[in-house]
Amino acid sequence: MLRTLATAGRQLATRSRVHALRHMATGPPKSAMSFPCIDRLETRQRDLLAGPEPTYDKVVTGYSTYMHHAPFVCDHMGILNGFNIAYESWGTLNVDKSNAILVHTGLSGSSHAHSHERNANPGWWEKFIGPGRALDTDKFFVVCTNVLGGCYGSTGPSSIDPQTGERFATTFPLLTVNDIVRAQFHLLDHLGIQKLHASVGASMGGMQSLCAAALHPERVGRLVSISACARSHPYSIALRFAQRQALMSDPNFNRGFYYDSVQPHVGMKLARAVATVTYRSGPEWELRFGRRRRAPELPPALCPDFLIETYLDHQSERFCLQYDANSLLYVSKAMDMFDISRSVTERLARQRESVVLDGSGSAAAPVCLNEREQLDAGEASSVETDEEILDDLVSGVRNVLQPALVLGVQSDILFPVKQQREIADILRKAGNERVTYYELDAMYGHDTFLIDVVNVGAAIKGHLENEHLIK
Repeated sequence: MLRTLATAGRQLATRSRVHALRHMATGPPKSAMSFPCIDRLETRQRDLLAGPEPTYDKVVTGYSTYMHHAPFVCDHMGILNGFNIAYESWGTLNVDKSNAILVHTGLSGSSHAHSHERNANPGWWEKFIGPGRALDTDKFFVVCTNVLGGCYGSTGPSSIDPQTGERFATTFPLLTVNDIVRAQFHLLDHLGIQKLHASVGASMGGMQSLCAAALHPERVGRLVSISACARSHPYSIALRFAQRQALMSDPNFNRGFYYDSVQPHVGMKLARAVATVTYRSGPEWELRFGRRRRAPELPPALCPDFLIETYLDHQSERFCLQYDANSLLYVSKAMDMFDISRSVTERLARQRESVVLDGSGSAAAPVCLNEREQLDAGEASSVETDEEILDDLVSGVRNVLQPALVLGVQSDILFPVKQQREIADILRKAGNERVTYYELDAMYGHDTFLIDVVNVGAAIKGHLENEHLIK
């Protein structure tokens, strides 16, 4: 009996020691990690179910609207039975209308480049436009548009299709940079401006300025291209593809038909975060954020923790309800397809001209775009070597002989300086003897054109006002 009690006591003591050791090893009961960033997204989703509506149609006010009432055939054979272009202007147009400067925007830019009486809010190029500034409104009449396909007053996917009474959504036709520029020149016709003093743009705006000079060389007096390209390269295409995939993977995207439901907020936020990384530079962020954490006294978190993470989170969140998701898809795709080569420009013109309109402005017969694209791809496959590609680019700008300023930024990863040199090189090879190329050693990456007023502004001002550039 005593032996049995002793054995039982030893077993109980052993179990107690094992339990104590387990408790020491595991500690108190585990709790799941908190995810405040996901909580915020879920709260935003619930809010979106009841509102508010996206604000992109209210971001910009005080613009004028040009209404084009004739059918507009796009390069990929889609048709708009008319369109609107939102635009704003500063300065005074002179008597012979020869002092106009057309400012082209980047991907998500509005027409509000500078403040004015109808909209006193600072514009996206506020410090570059005005009396005595880079674009001197005491001398020039400056015009800026929201691009076709945008959502700040110009016709785009979020606009109402007059044929259906519903928003276009993804029934909107695919666009090219050439389409965007052709629409802008319809506005210039409306304003009675036969020849621009200059076509000025950065990023996608630089694509447009180069395209404007190539498509209408007789109507562009000077050219300014900043941080752009003569053709989109694989790296930038891949980055924009990743943004579109993030956006379209949002369950609320609904193939673009989300206007009467929940907006694809999460997808837009992810897309903008990727884009923001490409707009700035590592050196700037080293200096600005380093490896500092938001709350270093707290344990690390999977939600925004480092200051750079909180910056990306804030920037992408702010953008979500200020720009239409479909406009992001359409305009970024137009950037991907940009190529100033002669073969591409002529192919697009052939496609557009092949569309026969009936009296109502509709295509008289359906055309299978895929079959035509396959044919054209086969025809273009012979242009393969670097030398042939270069020759095609040079031929594409053979008529761009006006004074040209090309600016590149050494820290730009989205449109590297190699691509700026390519623009300057093909212009010179095409016979343009008035090409000025500057390479800026700025730390702000692609966004330098928005920030560096001193260097970018001085280069632009000198180019626009140098009378010796005109033969």
